[in-house]
Amino acid sequence: MKKIVEVIATSLVSHPEQVVVTERQEDDMTLVELHVAAEDMGKVIGRQGRIAKAIRTVVKAAATRENQRVTVEIV
Repeated sequence: MKKIVEVIATSLVSHPEQVVVTERQEDDMTLVELHVAAEDMGKVIGRQGRIAKAIRTVVKAAATRENQRVTVEIV
């Protein structure tokens, strides 16, 4: 899941070298945290959160195929 978020985020931002994706386990769920440059935050979130919602939807669909629970947080 980490790689999916990283590929999507780097294609959206102006500073792809500052994209950092971390992944950790919490109980039975995987938490994926996306860190981007402050000026790229709007590009990752999108208008009214549409891009962030789309990223979460893609990751959730991929996780469902592998019988996992994943949450994506944009930090």
